[in-house]
Amino acid sequence: MEQNEARQESLTREELRKAQKHKAKQEREEAATSEEKPKRLKWRTRLIPIWLRLIIILGIMLVAAVAGAMFGYGVLGGGNPIDVLDKSTWQHIIDLVNKE
Repeated sequence: MEQNEARQESLTREELRKAQKHKAKQEREEAATSEEKPKRLKWRTRLIPIWLRLIIILGIMLVAAVAGAMFGYGVLGGGNPIDVLDKSTWQHIIDLVNKE
């Protein structure tokens, strides 16, 4: 008799475990069905197109290079910063670099 009671007890525990799993599964399914479906992603319209961004970046790089050359020639080199924009200044620099 004790064996039958042990079997019933183990079956009862097993049945209880199955019932708990079934209940958890039902709760997950209810939660999944009650949630709204995710909205479709909309295409984001760019305010500034990529090609324009590249042109802007190149322009900023050019301005930074000219400003750096003017700072270096005028402040560090002791010359007139506007002279950086003269062709003769660059020709003189090229002649100094390529001196043989």
